[in-house]
Amino acid sequence: MNGACVPRDGNGVIQVDYIHELRKITGPRKLILNCAGALIVRDGKILLQRRTDNGKWGLIGGLLEMNETYEEAALREIREETGLEVRLESFLGIFHNHNMVWGNGDAAHVIAAMYTASIVSGEPRIDEESYELRFFGRDELPELFAEDHIAALKAYFDGVRLPLLKENRNGR
Repeated sequence: MNGACVPRDGNGVIQVDYIHELRKITGPRKLILNCAGALIVRDGKILLQRRTDNGKWGLIGGLLEMNETYEEAALREIREETGLEVRLESFLGIFHNHNMVWGNGDAAHVIAAMYTASIVSGEPRIDEESYELRFFGRDELPELFAEDHIAALKAYFDGVRLPLLKENRNGR
């Protein structure tokens, strides 16, 4: 969840990356950043991503771009990072990574909206942010790199399933 992906509009045109533009102004100092992601579940197993920025395992998701809702960001990040089209099934909660520091020294308090999701179409494929994508059963899970991912996974295994958020869309 590093915001390093290149967002594109529906025609494939590269959009300005809000996070990179913000970092040009603030440098690496600690910011509050919002992100969204999901536990993608298939046959009782959860899809994880081994990330290229730190080589560690984590959930699928990323930072919100300007004017995105949490749901829109989760769906975009999943599509970009896995090639999957998914349906968000339930809301797990809001989780915090109080002291996230990326390899380049950028720091943040990350506030993450996390969901459960099921695959509608596609097969997982890696992008430039992933070394590997793999489904894990509960007893096979590797160590996750971020406290918000660990907390979301715990909520999932504790049976938390909340209704999807009622978010107002940009201009609506």
